[in-house]
Amino acid sequence: MNSRIRRAAAALVLAVGVIVSVASCSLLGGASNVPVATDKPPSGTDGAVDFDGGFITVGNGDKKVDIWFDAMCPVCGAFEKTNGETLAKAVDDGSITLRLHPLTFLDAVSNGTGYSTRAAAALTCVAVTDQNATLPFYQALFTDQPEENSDGLTDKELVKRASDAGAGDISSCVADSGPYKAWAQANTANSQKGPIEVDGKKALDTIKGTPTVLVNGKQYPGGVTDGKAFTAFLADH
Repeated sequence: MNSRIRRAAAALVLAVGVIVSVASCSLLGGASNVPVATDKPPSGTDGAVDFDGGFITVGNGDKKVDIWFDAMCPVCGAFEKTNGETLAKAVDDGSITLRLHPLTFLDAVSNGTGYSTRAAAALTCVAVTDQNATLPFYQALFTDQPEENSDGLTDKELVKRASDAGAGDISSCVADSGPYKAWAQANTANSQKGPIEVDGKKALDTIKGTPTVLVNGKQYPGGVTDGKAFTAFLADH
């Protein structure tokens, strides 16, 4: 495990059941330079986005996999690097429905640019306008992932990554994405209030950190870089 992931592990709960303080990843705690979205979040559904449910849907399999993530979280990047191909194959063969829950814990470590929120909004733009590009763009967010305490990708770079992932031009959507930013930030606040429900049943009290991964409502308890353990968990639940 490299030093970047070790630093994040000290501040995040890694879906291994270890209780760690997440204050440094919260929107609270004196992060006065975090841009706060003021638009009204959307409701209902649009494209692949269930605004009321707080997630973006990929695939249509019977088995449900839910991932709460932050685009700047290096541990989320490690999970995607290890298990992304497994999940993509399961989406492609119709085994799973992947539900992505974008959060914004790490806005506080992007030098005032609100990168986590902007990346979540860009992903929402893609999911609304071109559902087939949703998963490729999600994967692209973790390719050469911006480090904590950097500015993150610019909006222009996010638009290009979306285009490279097969989406159309989302530049106008990104420019007018205030409601999507507000939605992502509201999801983050709601994740701390709880309870976390999956398909009408309580799964967790709150989201303690990212990534949090559930398969059919059961939390994955293994290491984020243990591909064999995750593959077995996915098969067994």
